[in-house]
Amino acid sequence: MPDKLLPTPAQTVGPFFSFGLCYEGDSQLVPPGSANAIRLHGVVYDGAGHPLPDALLEIRQADADGAIPVVAGSLHRDGHTFTGWGRCGTDPAGHYSFTTLLPGPVAAEAPRFFAVTVFARGLLDRLFTRCYLPQDAALHDSDEVLAALEPERRATLIAEQDGPSSLRFDVHLQGAGETVFLQFPRHADIA
Repeated sequence: MPDKLLPTPAQTVGPFFSFGLCYEGDSQLVPPGSANAIRLHGVVYDGAGHPLPDALLEIRQADADGAIPVVAGSLHRDGHTFTGWGRCGTDPAGHYSFTTLLPGPVAAEAPRFFAVTVFARGLLDRLFTRCYLPQDAALHDSDEVLAALEPERRATLIAEQDGPSSLRFDVHLQGAGETVFLQFPRHADIA
């Protein structure tokens, strides 16, 4: 038997994200303190309601004008190009935080949202969800995803305004208040 046991791959994703996926500036879609910067943050909880210290979230979003960026550069931030993509690992308290911009609407009369991907230990694959803006409540009924949900389930997809430039969006992987997760079109045939 070896003197030291090393981590080995598992049958599920995680919890080794911090070994190679996190990098400096990964959660800063815009530099902190820049004009119109906001904070999107929250906690990732497991099914027992405990914060997960080793989850990883990725967001993809439109820019402030509603255009989906198609530029490279998220792995080496240059301090001014907005790529619309970011990654953030959770801290020991299960907290994540992005510095970004409010996304613009991608269509007329459409509520704005962040596309969110969640990686966490125990999952067989990543999870997809959306984080809608509370400022767009009047448009939520017109959104196909939100309109298909019961009010209590719909609430799991809407961020809370917890400061003038701060949105809180907690993710619950299971249990009471479980976040609604979406099937990605390419995964429709995967059981």
